[in-house]
Amino acid sequence: MSSKGGGSTALTLRNYRLASDTDKPKVTGLVNEKLLSDYLHHVFPASHLPRPPLASLSLRKPLGFQDLGAHLERLLTEGEPTEDTRDQPVDGCLGPLTVVLDHTSGFEGLLFVDDDLLGVIGHSNFSSIRATTCVYRGKSILMSRPPLSSLRWCTEGVGDTPDSYAYDGNRVRKWNVTTTNYGKEEKVLEKDSACWSLHGEPTTLVTLAHIFNYFAPLMCKVYLVEDVLMNFLLGILEGGGSVDEHPLIQQLLDLFWLLMEDYEVNECLKQLMMSLLRAYRFSPIIPDLGFQIHYLRLTTAILRHEKSRKYLLSNVLYPFIVVFFYIKTPLRVKEAGLEELIPTTWWPTRFDKESKDESAEERLRRRAYERGCQRLKKRIEVVEELQVQILKLMLNNKDKGTGEASRYIFLNKFRKFLQENATLCPPEYMVCFLHRLITAVRSYWDEGKMRNPGCVSSDEAYVPPQLFYNGKVDYFDLQRLGGLLSHLKKTLKDDLASKANILMDPAEIQATSMDDLDEEEESGSAQRPFGAVAMGGALARPSWLSSPTLGRANRFLSTAAVSLMTPRRPLAPPEKVKVRTLAVEQRTEEDIEGSHGNDGLLLGRPLEEPDHPITEKSLLEILDGIVMMYNLSVHQQLGKMVVVSDDVHEYAVALKDTEEKIARCPARRPDILEELQKSQKVFAEKLNHLSRRLAWINATIYCKDKMLDVYWLLRVCILTIQHADNTGTLFAFAPEFYLNVAMNSYSSLKNYFSPSNCMDQLPGYEDTLTQLAAILAKHFADPRIVGTDIKDSLMQALASYVCYPQSLRAVERIPEEQRVSMMRNLLAPYEQRPWAQTNWILVRLWRGCGFGYRYTRLPHLLKTKPEDTNLPSLQKPCPSLLLQRHMAELLSLDKDMAASFLNSVLNQLNWAFSEFIGMIQEIQQAAERPERNFVDTRQLKVCATCFDLSVSLLRVLEMTVTLVPQIFLDWTRPSAELLLRRLAQLLNQVLNRVTAERNLFDRVVNLRLPGLESVDHYPILVAVTGILVRILVDCERQGVSRAASVLLSDPCFQLHSIQHLLGEGETSPAAAVLPQTPAVHPGDPAAAPAERKHFSLHAYTDYIHEEEEQKVEQMLAFLTIESKQAAASTPTSEEDLCPICYAHSISAVFKPCSHKSCKACINQHLMNNKDCFFCKATITGVEDYSKKPTAS
Repeated sequence: MSSKGGGSTALTLRNYRLASDTDKPKVTGLVNEKLLSDYLHHVFPASHLPRPPLASLSLRKPLGFQDLGAHLERLLTEGEPTEDTRDQPVDGCLGPLTVVLDHTSGFEGLLFVDDDLLGVIGHSNFSSIRATTCVYRGKSILMSRPPLSSLRWCTEGVGDTPDSYAYDGNRVRKWNVTTTNYGKEEKVLEKDSACWSLHGEPTTLVTLAHIFNYFAPLMCKVYLVEDVLMNFLLGILEGGGSVDEHPLIQQLLDLFWLLMEDYEVNECLKQLMMSLLRAYRFSPIIPDLGFQIHYLRLTTAILRHEKSRKYLLSNVLYPFIVVFFYIKTPLRVKEAGLEELIPTTWWPTRFDKESKDESAEERLRRRAYERGCQRLKKRIEVVEELQVQILKLMLNNKDKGTGEASRYIFLNKFRKFLQENATLCPPEYMVCFLHRLITAVRSYWDEGKMRNPGCVSSDEAYVPPQLFYNGKVDYFDLQRLGGLLSHLKKTLKDDLASKANILMDPAEIQATSMDDLDEEEESGSAQRPFGAVAMGGALARPSWLSSPTLGRANRFLSTAAVSLMTPRRPLAPPEKVKVRTLAVEQRTEEDIEGSHGNDGLLLGRPLEEPDHPITEKSLLEILDGIVMMYNLSVHQQLGKMVVVSDDVHEYAVALKDTEEKIARCPARRPDILEELQKSQKVFAEKLNHLSRRLAWINATIYCKDKMLDVYWLLRVCILTIQHADNTGTLFAFAPEFYLNVAMNSYSSLKNYFSPSNCMDQLPGYEDTLTQLAAILAKHFADPRIVGTDIKDSLMQALASYVCYPQSLRAVERIPEEQRVSMMRNLLAPYEQRPWAQTNWILVRLWRGCGFGYRYTRLPHLLKTKPEDTNLPSLQKPCPSLLLQRHMAELLSLDKDMAASFLNSVLNQLNWAFSEFIGMIQEIQQAAERPERNFVDTRQLKVCATCFDLSVSLLRVLEMTVTLVPQIFLDWTRPSAELLLRRLAQLLNQVLNRVTAERNLFDRVVNLRLPGLESVDHYPILVAVTGILVRILVDCERQGVSRAASVLLSDPCFQLHSIQHLLGEGETSPAAAVLPQTPAVHPGDPAAAPAERKHFSLHAYTDYIHEEEEQKVEQMLAFLTIESKQAAASTPTSEEDLCPICYAHSISAVFKPCSHKSCKACINQHLMNNKDCFFCKATITGVEDYSKKPTAS
């Protein structure tokens, strides 16, 4: 290993320090990138590889080590004046003038160092220490025990590297290849008693140390690192092959850490990694993604070096790490080369989901397009595989030789990143990062399963519930299902003690401010090991061959004894464990993985949780972070990227419409034809661009692999929620985002991913749907969940779930007990809760069974705008007969619940319809003003919402009357008569408001204002008709008689309102003055408001069956006869009428005051008030009243 050459070579010494420090000498000479490049290629030759583009191409005689020193001095001093104060070379010594022992990090064992740092005494076997310089000639080293002492040149132990060997007291040269005796002809050491003298030529290792003395400052310059060092390293990898086949990069990094100061290596690695990051981020997109692959390969090679990886993880990579996992979407298709990769474009030409016809030409184009997409996907997979390799290196938990394993550094940084940067980081970066992280975590999870078959496989992965309450994981300020964490710790501390054997720290419970908590944590952390306090700090590096800084020299002189002993943390008692929340910076590997009876992250296992290993505990926290990351930004981005698909749809519709216009264009209008052809060309070019861009998006975001990742995340959330639910009251500690991710991931799978990736093809899809349905059905009314936002989200998710046949069948597959409980919660009174979503759920369970309630688009809109394809579309009806049966059973058996539920529905109907009438009055007044007036869009939206609520409430009443008619018609039930009278009153009010000739409702409908498209006669009148037909036609005779009697006795009843349903209503006096005009089709746009035909159910034969029309005609005939008979009967005297409503006879007397009214008035009054109408006395009872016959 020694260099051959005649004579001694005088190697000059040059001390260097950072130029920014005023206490350090300046680096003289020009910083020359050619110098650094020549040096790298000379010291690390790679003859079998092409030289990098920035390497010097000048032909010169290769430098040897003999004249290297003079060459370096000449280059560095070029253009600089000679300094008289320059350091003089010292013969036989390389390094700083001051030679001391490095007692800070370059030692092993227990030893004592003299105050002058020149002597050392060992107190343990095989202790060792390093020096800060190299002496090879004319120096003496005193060894007190020659047989057991040795002098060595090495980076690690003797023989660990090709450049390490030692000389011992027995004149034996030890090396990793052979062990030989040295003779007189190659004398390096001469023995004089116990004093050894060094002679001979320097070794190659010593020469590199001297070279780095000059070049280390250059390694810190960002432009040199980017232009020279990075290109040199890229040149090493240009030959291809795996990164493992290029050990030269690892050797170079070893030398960096060996021969450079800590701050120099840190700055060099930082600039190198940032240069790689910039190069990767801004590199152009080409078809083979060559630039991205090249930069990722070099990043992988650097991160394979353990010490460099840990430093970068601790100090550099976060939050910029996500950039390496992003595959940006090309904005310019031509520059990205997608035209060559996907020469044939395709987009769907038919937009009716029910149509499956496809022409042969379209099929060929689609298949060619899909082949191009597959070629693109294979090239993207190469990049994704490299990104996964990078993450696997960072998640390595076996590299504990130089301190904390990489995984725990990554874990703490990742948690901090989620807290501080997840919402600020671009969402498109987070999407790619999420998918790579899922792949890496599942890989390590399955490897652990192979090593320990008793663990859970990644397909059944979940986060155990104890992470949510044992304080080992910081959830920042994220909302818990049960409310604030501080509140839960106080209210559920007894449950934690009894169910999880956890005692909350009283100091933490009683803390009144965050400042108090911080002070207590600082006092508590003083007893922790030193390594546990600093998270992600720079790892210590021995610097025994380079110049010590002044600060380091001061540290050398401050310590005389060194010990490697560190105190161990006391173990927690097994019975009850006192816990408190740990900040991310305070956690150690023991806090995460546990040891000696300490369960780590799984501390506080509840009795309901199975006692078997899941996986490595650190992976559980990373999995928890993945779920949090999806909730923070990923789901939002998945929804945004669908815009490209929507754009393709819009342009395809426009292109199809243009082609149809070209086909219809007359030959006499070439000018129009030319404009249409220009439009056709523009639409076609835009579609070609968007279809190729969509191919890229589908390959990177919406492909089958990414769909499986989101589906796996959905299953993780479902299992986590199930396990947390089993803990009873401790379920309140679970973060809200688990429920949010479960709902949002299902929504993504259903709405965002390509139609070619159907959810039916996912493994275990039906079981997963059923499990999610059980969660929604159970927790939308769970009292343990207190947040209004999450409760609204659960309600909306359940409402969406029952809209589609597949998910509705999943609801029907959950256990019967859960189905009945869900329906019971849905039938709870509407007061004091958000009832609108509940009502929509009941309506969707009924839709398809109601009177004329089978449409997918509002019929009146199709009649007025049949050519408009953008009309709002409703989901195809899919009623649930099973859930309807549960509803009927509950309302039949529980009379109190039925009465309270229906009263609340009637109350809300009265409110909604009254609000609607008030708003259309304001709209009509604004429209009639002579000045130009604009109605507020928000007001129109609220008006339409009140109308839709009224219709939905009427449909719920129709469902109730149809399923359980005895609630209204069986007067043995205490509230039946009152409910029937209230129902009749509301139905009459709705009919009168809507069917009156040229009334307010009619005028507003004829305005056809944008935002009020859903407001029309058909939706509300058909719902009212369904209720009337059920109680007046379909019921038994006694019930029909009672219903007719109540309906006709209501003072608001008008027969012509019923006749209006069939277009047979009488004209009002105001309308009679107008001349009669021929009938006009309702859809005729030329029909003026004054000439508009009456509404008639006969005009909607496509939506109303013939049998339903016959029932309406039968009802009208029955009411006509009954109304004539009622008019002919003896009228009730005024003194016998109820003094409250003047519509019904007196039938009840109050106790004790003996005042009287009809039963309907007093029953409705007693629902809210117990005082008498007249005297305000408290009513203690109500008895039937019948007037005694007068004496003749």
